[in-house]
Amino acid sequence: MPENFFDERVAERYDADAGDMFDPVILDPAVTFLAELAGSGRALELGIGTGRVALPLQQQGVEVHGIDLSPAMIRRLRSKPGGGAIAVTVGDFAMAKAEGKFALAYLVFNTIMNLVTQDEQIACFKNVAAHLEPGGSFVVEVVVPELQRLPPGETVRAFTVTPSRLGFDEIDVVTQTGTSRHYLIDGDRVRVFAVPFRYVWPSELDLMARLAGLTRSERWSDWTRRPFTAHSSQHVSVWRKDG
Repeated sequence: MPENFFDERVAERYDADAGDMFDPVILDPAVTFLAELAGSGRALELGIGTGRVALPLQQQGVEVHGIDLSPAMIRRLRSKPGGGAIAVTVGDFAMAKAEGKFALAYLVFNTIMNLVTQDEQIACFKNVAAHLEPGGSFVVEVVVPELQRLPPGETVRAFTVTPSRLGFDEIDVVTQTGTSRHYLIDGDRVRVFAVPFRYVWPSELDLMARLAGLTRSERWSDWTRRPFTAHSSQHVSVWRKDG
């Protein structure tokens, strides 16, 4: 079982710290995109967390099941209106099993990078494929590695610098791994949160999908289906289960 970095201390502040991601301008297109793919079928969210996406997707009439490693995050989900109606499997989403088959599985907000080895990421695709019904879709939202912004010889890149928050990625380009360090400033208090990650290239994800019997059907720059280009900073990709 991998280490759980989203403990009670992190979970109690998670929604506030990720407040921008709850903005309807960001969230509504994602829910619409996923609801269209799910249709009348069931959806499986890997790393469901506090239910940022799952709850509004359920409100669209989609039956949602979740997998998450963090009991503290699941408790936050359960405390919200409608959260008790979502079944959640506690475990590592690369390996844990949910009951039944699904028309849709999805991983949002860079969560695929919480799997810190290539083998774990491959296992995740295979686990998803085992959960999908024939023709079902797997959606991943993740950043495109920004190594062009990392000067030669440097290993640290700032991704957030505001009066209340500092964020830095320490990157090892040999292993494709790193650590995101967050410094959250509240008056004279500073909370520190660090989590490891493994960045992954779009073409690498396509190969993982092929190994799992999935075929890419879509790739966009965002949930509104803007074209994916060489200048895109993230992508929303869809793979379908053959058969």
